[in-house]
Amino acid sequence: MVGLAVLAMTAATAGCEARPADGASTAPSSPRATATDDAKPAARQSPSPDASSPSPRTGATPTPTPEPQGTTLMASGSRGEQVRELQARLRQIGHFDRSPTGYYGTLTAAAVRSFQGKRGLSRTGRTDTVTWQKLLGMTHEPTPAELNPPTTVPVAEPDKRCMTGRVLCISKNSRTLSWMIDGRVVSSMDVRFGSQYTPTREGTFSVYWKSRHHVSTLYHTAMPYAMFFSGGQAVHYSADFAAHGYSGASHGCVNVRDEGRIASLFAQVKTGDKVVVSG
Repeated sequence: MVGLAVLAMTAATAGCEARPADGASTAPSSPRATATDDAKPAARQSPSPDASSPSPRTGATPTPTPEPQGTTLMASGSRGEQVRELQARLRQIGHFDRSPTGYYGTLTAAAVRSFQGKRGLSRTGRTDTVTWQKLLGMTHEPTPAELNPPTTVPVAEPDKRCMTGRVLCISKNSRTLSWMIDGRVVSSMDVRFGSQYTPTREGTFSVYWKSRHHVSTLYHTAMPYAMFFSGGQAVHYSADFAAHGYSGASHGCVNVRDEGRIASLFAQVKTGDKVVVSG
């Protein structure tokens, strides 16, 4: 019991998230209002009437029709099943090159801007009703496999140490985690690891502590669904990974970018379950 308490204290004062989570602060700023946007030109932009000006009844210049904007449905920081559907539909027509995550980060905003630009819409990066209807008309309803593909790349052949018992089988080569029970893969998910300066340890470990709402006291970042297996290193959800993909790295932890999958995993894994990290 004393040893477990020491380990728990070590993890409680550590953490390995690389960057703050991508949230509302990354949302694209709203475009500055102009006469074209809001159809209300400033007084200084309108010519003063004079005797030579035609009367409104004989041929007034029509006010330009503003580009429709629509009501915003989703934007940076949004999350949920509609975001997952948005990502799956964008992927169908080549604007999103990864598996849906259900999180609207910078990559999703960039994909929406790309789609809007190709369709002659304002490149806001936000999904409004006009953008959404245009996308629905060009795509089919995503299949379950399109909405929830297990991983971005094929899962590696399991390490032989993963073939017995309850195991978090983690491969650095394929960047995947498979939850296995007696040699059977129950679920798989994409993961990323520490940088070359803060590498994720390889070897055989066990889950010694679970912390659902963990926050790193070292880096002051959230580490939801943390399952600690080696000192301050844990498997946990990373909003930064969900938003930025493999452009970043952790400080040694195993980051998962699909919150739904790790929430389910967290509910199944027990203290004492094996963790295998292979190169």
